[in-house]
Amino acid sequence: MTALPPTGPLPRPKSPAEAREVLKREAFPAPDVQRIHLEATEFTSLCPRTGQPDFGTVEIDYEPAGHCLESKAVKYYLWSYRDEGAFCETLAARIADDVVYAIGPRSVTVRVHQRVRGGIALVAEATRTRA
Repeated sequence: MTALPPTGPLPRPKSPAEAREVLKREAFPAPDVQRIHLEATEFTSLCPRTGQPDFGTVEIDYEPAGHCLESKAVKYYLWSYRDEGAFCETLAARIADDVVYAIGPRSVTVRVHQRVRGGIALVAEATRTRA
């Protein structure tokens, strides 16, 4: 895929790896802002052990350096995890790494809130900062 369509429905992502490239390609020059917060409240992935769906929220807080994430590209990127089996902790780390890959922010913190299943709620957080 070269770019997301400007209007209309989004095509289904083939994989998180492909969606990560779209996230990078769709980034735009950062205006004079200090911090950006994105919150995706309808995040879905699969439990890697049972294959059952896990539902939750993903929060991405970042301090841009030169570029910002385009929100439609973030939606597309997160959608790519719908059929991906991954632990909550792995998701937080992978999403943080992919944001660094896509835009090289000064800092980024990703929180993945997994909804209660079996009586346990889980929140995993990954932070990356420039050295």
